[in-house]
Amino acid sequence: MSEDYYRILGVRRDASADEIQNAYRDLARKYHPDLNPDDKTAKEKFQQVQQAFDVLSDQKKREMYDRYGSSFETMGAGGPRPGASWGAGGSAGGEGFDFSQFFGERYGGGEQGGGGGFADFFSQFRQPGGGRKTRPRRAARGADLHHELEIPFVTSINGGKVQISVLRHSGKTETITVNVPPGVEDGKKIRLRGQGEPGGRGGQPGDILLTIRVAHHPHFERRGQNLHVRVPVTLAEAALGAKIDVPTPKGTVALQIPPCTSSGTKLRIRGHGVAPKSGKPGDLLVEVQVILPKTLDDDTRRLIEQLSESNPQSNPRADLRW
Repeated sequence: MSEDYYRILGVRRDASADEIQNAYRDLARKYHPDLNPDDKTAKEKFQQVQQAFDVLSDQKKREMYDRYGSSFETMGAGGPRPGASWGAGGSAGGEGFDFSQFFGERYGGGEQGGGGGFADFFSQFRQPGGGRKTRPRRAARGADLHHELEIPFVTSINGGKVQISVLRHSGKTETITVNVPPGVEDGKKIRLRGQGEPGGRGGQPGDILLTIRVAHHPHFERRGQNLHVRVPVTLAEAALGAKIDVPTPKGTVALQIPPCTSSGTKLRIRGHGVAPKSGKPGDLLVEVQVILPKTLDDDTRRLIEQLSESNPQSNPRADLRW
């Protein structure tokens, strides 16, 4: 019988693309064989979830599936043959009949057991030279696979190689090396051509579409092509000025802190931000954070009081309004 991809993902037939994506992400994590080594059914469930997502996440495939059912891929690019009537279950020749329940998946339009589909069932009864010749079925392109790939923040800026494990419909797990370009942003897609599912009847293999997710960095933040980092300095460094070391994607850089630098001041290191393959690199913006000691002894307290008296300041909150 035809598989109900909406039921497999647990979503309504009018589910949005985001709802389908979220359902797939939860179920893929739930049934991934690596996370369920003791569950013998996890691999089969994971494959069903993957197959359902491959169809419902593709707008064209989803439209074809909604019209013709799970055997839509056996119909070729031209849809059903003239004169054929397809019911809700994807069957031909009647009011919603699914011939797979009478002849099995091989003759119901599926691809199990190497069968050629429903048309091949009737071809067995034609003698050579007798009757009408059937047109050879077209080669079918393999299905695309959709995955999310989380990469370290540093890799998203500098680029690099990461490996992914892909569970094929055949049940085998394959390790693929992915080249991540420098400067890739969160949410961008990388296409691995020819790495998807193999094509049918000599067709081209599909692709793997990776949606990049960039992991959080504890100190650096990306804003466009610029990088931002908060750098702590001591009271003496901020008041008297100092030269400090700041890590950047291109290595450690010596940064001069001017005397009397207040906390929150931003200093720019040009050309040390995001450097994509093409285009001008961004800058690194360093935000100074003055860090005071947790405790002050009496002598230090008196020195600060003398400093305040000898260097009076206007009210720093005079312009602060709601």
